[in-house]
Amino acid sequence: MIWASVKRLFFIGISSSILPRKFYVRIPLTLGRITKRQAFGKGSEKIAREIEQLEFALESLQVAQAEVAPPPEPESVETTLVSAAQDEQDDGDAPEKAPRRRPRVSPDTPRERRELDPGDTCPDCGGALRLVGEDVSQILDMIAARLKLIEVARPKKSCRCCERMVQCPAPARPIPGSLAGPSLLAMIVFEKFGQHQPLNRQAERYAGEGVDPSLSTLADQIGAVAELLKPLHDLIEAHVRAASRLHGDDTTVPLLARGGTKTARLWTYVRDDRPFGGTAPPAVVFRFSRDRAGEHPAEHLTGWKGILQADAYAGYNPLYRGDRKPGPVLPALCWSHARRKFFELADAEGNIRKGKDPKEISPIAFEAVRRIDALFEIERDLSSEAPAARLAARRARSAPLVEDLERWLRAERALLSKHAKVAKAIDYLLSPDH
Repeated sequence: MIWASVKRLFFIGISSSILPRKFYVRIPLTLGRITKRQAFGKGSEKIAREIEQLEFALESLQVAQAEVAPPPEPESVETTLVSAAQDEQDDGDAPEKAPRRRPRVSPDTPRERRELDPGDTCPDCGGALRLVGEDVSQILDMIAARLKLIEVARPKKSCRCCERMVQCPAPARPIPGSLAGPSLLAMIVFEKFGQHQPLNRQAERYAGEGVDPSLSTLADQIGAVAELLKPLHDLIEAHVRAASRLHGDDTTVPLLARGGTKTARLWTYVRDDRPFGGTAPPAVVFRFSRDRAGEHPAEHLTGWKGILQADAYAGYNPLYRGDRKPGPVLPALCWSHARRKFFELADAEGNIRKGKDPKEISPIAFEAVRRIDALFEIERDLSSEAPAARLAARRARSAPLVEDLERWLRAERALLSKHAKVAKAIDYLLSPDH
């Protein structure tokens, strides 16, 4: 997505001269950062934000270009033939037009055929027409979502013989006593959590369609849907906890509170062994907390035992204790987190973005990134191998590199001040917790 966006962004700016000069500097720097982070930086939210900002810039420029561009002329068979002939004659003089990609439409998208039949008689002589072919064009349209009130009538009938009353049972509702149907509830939940639309904005939109739900009603419906989905959540969590190896991490999320916004945490526990030949479906469990206190991971993984791949956050340490029940969790600490600390010190583009000298990078950090990337390259080669083959290859190829990396880092660390930034990165990697 990012590469296509940047290509279009450059083309729009060059062809229409509406691209500000600052974007020509910003795009290569962003590409450099993304290229370095993409391979093993999937957990970094910075990439997503950088891509999103470029997409916003692209959208604004495309809108501005569309406002000044002449509308396209409708095409017919005659105009298509004429324009094709002119293109052959003036091919060298015609300015290059901006490429326009047609939207990709899934084969599962509903289709409707509308046939414009000219009739059975010739409009000139009145003779009979015969079918010789057809031209087919496509229009992608939208069926607008609209609210509707469904009245469910249940007639009461009595038997003429025995006077028994007969009536169909009332249809089940997702929320007993609620006016909202299942499709409306799904839309409310999706708009809030999938599209990040606050409930007050949703209420305003529904009011425009003649319905005025209160914020408290919408909030109650969100809570009721969460309770309805709890059995599904429990099944997913049980599937995740059945794995012998999990990925654990956390990220910050803004939390509205009195007096301002606070920083809360969203904890993720992922089951995904597909890169290593696993056949179990991947799944993830999210847990929310108002802070990053150490008791949260221990609470989330109560009763679970296995291998946890995570960073060196001290909050995970209680999981590794030998007296833990039903047993200690085996840590598999994350190389990407260790590499990130060196990468930030070797990121020349990052220094430019922060207004620093691009030469202000650490040669030690740069070399450390190069050595760790060699380990990552080995892992890419082994991703499709069987576990026994991966273990043998790691012992033969990766273990010597890791031992050499440790010796080199310890030698460099002995020459550094404890206040040096790269020393902190080395200490993180050489910590006894690792």
